[in-house]
Amino acid sequence: MSRLLPDVKLRVPTDEDAHAWHRVFDDPEVMEFLGGRGAELSVYEELTARQRRHDAELGFCLWTLLDEEGEVIGFTGAQPWPHTAFGPVGEIEIGWRLGRAAWGKGYATAAARVALERVRAAGVERVTAMVDTRNERSQAVVRRLGMAYDRTYAAPEGPREAHCYRLAL
Repeated sequence: MSRLLPDVKLRVPTDEDAHAWHRVFDDPEVMEFLGGRGAELSVYEELTARQRRHDAELGFCLWTLLDEEGEVIGFTGAQPWPHTAFGPVGEIEIGWRLGRAAWGKGYATAAARVALERVRAAGVERVTAMVDTRNERSQAVVRRLGMAYDRTYAAPEGPREAHCYRLAL
């Protein structure tokens, strides 16, 4: 019997969401596979602004993820792969990041499914997901989404690797 997924709401990030993302991601465990420490507020201000541009230009972005009470718990969505030196260059990547208090409750899977529907409606035919090879939680989400392993990439900044998964929409 499968577990019921929580109700989630996704919205285009606001200026205020930069502060919320900064707060919920300021946790070494949340950032374990992303450098191990939180970023400055200015990073999230730029990221939320870029996501608003993506939404306006592409019809999708990394949306702010809200729980049933309307509290910001992270983000999920899709964007063009942001790197040019490695990974699925030129492709659309789906991704998610949740604050630790939201882990293990089905939010990532529920939100990613909504995001996939929105990305499909925007005309995207295929998405990728890049997941650190050590990140079991995110690997479980890609399996629940039905994504297939494609290949492994070495990260240019150090001795890390990421699995690339693909899903036809």
